[in-house]
Amino acid sequence: MPKLFALLWPGLPGVKWMHKGHGTPRLSEVAMYLGVIADDFTGATDIAGFLVNNGLPTVQLNGVTDLPLSDSVQAVVISLKSRSCPAEEAVSLSLDALRHCRALGCSRFFFKYCSTFDSTAKGNIGPVTDALLRELGERLTVVCPALPVNGRTVYKGYLFVGDVPLNESGMRNHPLNPMRDANLMRLMDAQSSGKSGNVPVSVIARGAEAVREHLKTLEKEGIAYAVLDSLTDADLDTLARALADMPLVTGGSGLGGALARLYAGGAAVSPGGEGCATDPGRPFGGKTILLSGSCSEMTNRQVAVYKAAGPFHHVSVERCLEDAEGYAREMAGQLASAAPGALPPLVSATVPPAELAAIQQRHGLASSHALENFFARLAVSLREAGYDHFIVAGGETSSVISQALQVKGFYIGPQIAPGVPWVRAIGEPLSLALKSGNFGDERFFFAALEHIPSK
Repeated sequence: MPKLFALLWPGLPGVKWMHKGHGTPRLSEVAMYLGVIADDFTGATDIAGFLVNNGLPTVQLNGVTDLPLSDSVQAVVISLKSRSCPAEEAVSLSLDALRHCRALGCSRFFFKYCSTFDSTAKGNIGPVTDALLRELGERLTVVCPALPVNGRTVYKGYLFVGDVPLNESGMRNHPLNPMRDANLMRLMDAQSSGKSGNVPVSVIARGAEAVREHLKTLEKEGIAYAVLDSLTDADLDTLARALADMPLVTGGSGLGGALARLYAGGAAVSPGGEGCATDPGRPFGGKTILLSGSCSEMTNRQVAVYKAAGPFHHVSVERCLEDAEGYAREMAGQLASAAPGALPPLVSATVPPAELAAIQQRHGLASSHALENFFARLAVSLREAGYDHFIVAGGETSSVISQALQVKGFYIGPQIAPGVPWVRAIGEPLSLALKSGNFGDERFFFAALEHIPSK
């Protein structure tokens, strides 16, 4: 592994990040630098892809696990399943991840959540942020879910999706964490122990030093969470320069990418380039399956487009509730006996919002648990049958499949869409594309397949 990384980043051996006050880090000797704690699996691959594509050598670990890491790796992303669990559990998992990052040598930390700030009125973003601040002995951090490349922006503390506030967008109806308020300050105040303030775009327009001074003022006023406005990637670059020395920041992959650009000195990966940081995570060409458990607006469109062209298998919630394990074996048998076609099969539980609401009304959370159990069992059966490329839509679905396949860590490969890279399991021939529900365009599944070389 060390030899591999030496080939990938020939300019990095013998270097590590060093700081001189406020400003851009410079390179000296090799050492781990940035530790990212992500609250779900697709969120982790999201930010890991942004880090790698902006020049920061990165490995993703699935949970707190010990794997041999090269000295050339300068960022580690730990993916958790903490977005929708009880707040106490989310705090415990996140603190364990923080301590593991510290043990690896990280000196800067990033709490990653979704660019749509998926969080209920009681958490878990607020409680986890509080706990991380206490653990690090800090009084102030920032809140910045903005991801302009995907249409997520923040203005006067309100989170927008495209041209409308989050709570008026098609993303407001998340099945586990519905978003009924776009005011990030109000959301943080309701679920955390401190107070929130805003860093407006007018301050950001004056540059990084103005942002730092504004943060100092907020801290003196007793503010614990500074919600950062951000309308463009240029705003994020300004914010990254202002936050270069902050021990803990929180936000989405947009800010993560800006920090990576800063730390790596602009050494971004060329799209489609060979011999670069994404090589270890490239798909290698094999037997492919598509699995969709998301019911987001975009995934519904993606499934519809693919269904019109390729083989399609609908998942029955009722069958999952009756006997998820038996149903998964039956589905795997159908897939194994089917004649190979030009396109790989798609197994989908994706339904429109109205149908999802009806299912939840009839069965409650039991339907979600049954579907997760089905997809976990199906993935294991398919792996045993020789499938080695999994394209998965949905954060929860991606999480349970990764866990079922016992994947402990990933190399990060080329991006299929912003925030969705191909990844390859460390230590075994297994490639995955793990997509958060609303990421990618209508032809996402086809775009993912285009990266797989033919054998």
